[in-house]
Amino acid sequence: MTTPPLPRNEPWQLDLGATALADGSCCFRIWAPRVETLAVVVAGGPGERLVAMTPEERGYFSARIPEVPAGSRYWYQLPDGSRRPDPASRWQPDGVHGPSAMVAPAAYPWQDAAWTGLALADYLLYEVHVGTCSLAGTFAGVAARLDHLVALGVTAVEIMPVAQFPGHRNWGYDGAFPFAVQNSYGGPDGLKALVDACHQRGLAVLLDVVYNHLGPEGNYSGCFGYYTTDRYRTPWGQAINFDGPWSDEVRHFVIANALYWITEYHLDGLRLDAVHGIVDCGARHILAELTAAVHRQAQALGRQVQVIAESDQNDPRLLAQPAAGGFGLDGQWNDDFHHALHVLLTGERQGYYQDFSGLSSLARACRQGFVVAGDYSAYRRRRHGAPLPPDLDPGRLVVFAQNHDQVGNRAQGDRLAASLGLPQLKLAAACVLLSPFVPLLFMGEEYGEPAPFPYFVSHGDPELVAAVRAGRRQELAAAGWRKEVPDPQDEATFAAARLRPGLASQGAHACLLGWYHALIALRRQLRAQDLVTGRPAVAEDRERQALVLTYRQALVVVLGFSGQAQQLPLSMTPGRWRLRIDSTAPRWGGPGSGLPAVLPVDAPVQAVQLPPFGVVVYQEE
Repeated sequence: MTTPPLPRNEPWQLDLGATALADGSCCFRIWAPRVETLAVVVAGGPGERLVAMTPEERGYFSARIPEVPAGSRYWYQLPDGSRRPDPASRWQPDGVHGPSAMVAPAAYPWQDAAWTGLALADYLLYEVHVGTCSLAGTFAGVAARLDHLVALGVTAVEIMPVAQFPGHRNWGYDGAFPFAVQNSYGGPDGLKALVDACHQRGLAVLLDVVYNHLGPEGNYSGCFGYYTTDRYRTPWGQAINFDGPWSDEVRHFVIANALYWITEYHLDGLRLDAVHGIVDCGARHILAELTAAVHRQAQALGRQVQVIAESDQNDPRLLAQPAAGGFGLDGQWNDDFHHALHVLLTGERQGYYQDFSGLSSLARACRQGFVVAGDYSAYRRRRHGAPLPPDLDPGRLVVFAQNHDQVGNRAQGDRLAASLGLPQLKLAAACVLLSPFVPLLFMGEEYGEPAPFPYFVSHGDPELVAAVRAGRRQELAAAGWRKEVPDPQDEATFAAARLRPGLASQGAHACLLGWYHALIALRRQLRAQDLVTGRPAVAEDRERQALVLTYRQALVVVLGFSGQAQQLPLSMTPGRWRLRIDSTAPRWGGPGSGLPAVLPVDAPVQAVQLPPFGVVVYQEE
């Protein structure tokens, strides 16, 4: 029997794992070329049943078993009698070492039939970690905060990985079962309910997925097939086998996973974690093949679905179209923007920050996206990156002042609010939200959440715990951090990361939240007028430490990075210019600047008084 191709037409069906059939039976199918025989053990229905599986070509095994109700536990039994969970399990209700469970997809009553998704240009992303976003630490806990996000003006929620990981505490990047939704978060129905609730509020949902490695605990895939390879290594262990012997089936597994999320869970996009850890030397890169498959499925579903990469390679091929030798992804995270902004705000220069030099680096990021674009990188000790094409829409780059990595990979996991004052926090927000890029906020950022976001795990293997502790210390020391690192395994480390949203109504936190509301509302208005789009003209005034972005000769955004008031000359076309926003207004915790509400400009250069760490926006009437 020839292995069937991945289905591409509606209705889409996953051909791996346990698939519920209309007559109450279940089809079990697994890729297991390492073994000659295999059986499936089902507990549920008429007692435990052991059924020999039928071998297929290219290492697949399948079995169809009658009367398997939803929730039935099952194992695959190896020739030596040992039992292991399914690498394509869709639910691990008892954790990574327990049996898999059959899920009936049709059981969830979706209410989002009218939802068709959003264009990437309309995204304003809000990144959440399910376990710390609420005291409940569940999908339902996140859902309880959606009204806050809608009021804020967020349009898309980006969820950190939810593939089943060991224990109850993890960032999510140690997932061992790519198809299984974390049991402690609420399992499959919990995620579907959250996505449904988002869509009913007009919010898109992206999921962070990990295709560069599998977690170190609970990963039983090696018992069955050649899912990973020792020909390449990532910082997290063996790489996924995308180009070696048996790699066709591994590619099928991963692409099926991507289509599974957008089809069965109605997700609007995928954020592909650390694609620089994905090695594929074949003629057609897995990223191009996966993206094309997702786009085909999105078209079949009548929805807009985005594929966004995280990469530290500054490689324009990710966004280039396949006809031009690219991979055709929709968007890409731009760490360079963050690094340039962070250096400018904090003065930190250790680790990868050493390649960035303040105002000129941020100006370069605003002009061209990548800062290190074929230049020598002192951090890497070699040339790095390549320029983006000048006609690339900057709205395909995702930028941020904070995210889980840039906060969590600090020794203490401290946020910007731990070291910056209110004026600088407002300045950081304006840099992101008034940029031409896709903005991303990290949960709690909008009100200056003081809780850290350190790295945390809850592994069950003592040797692995010791290795994680040592590895964490070594990694941070190599990056220049000398502070004590919180114990990743200690539950107190996790508990310290929980948000405290009640602070949002108090003092400076409330002022900052009001500022975010105002900035986001302004961004929405300006985009409706086709402003804050395209590449702005960027002027840097190093003497006064100010950056000026001019959009279409009709909007001027002034960003001041000096702690002193400055008389700043601006190039403006003659006419009447209205003050759209001033960060020093008392309602946002400022002393007021006295800037005129309407600025009559009768000469090409106009002087404006810029407050310390001030943000001023003028629009031509």
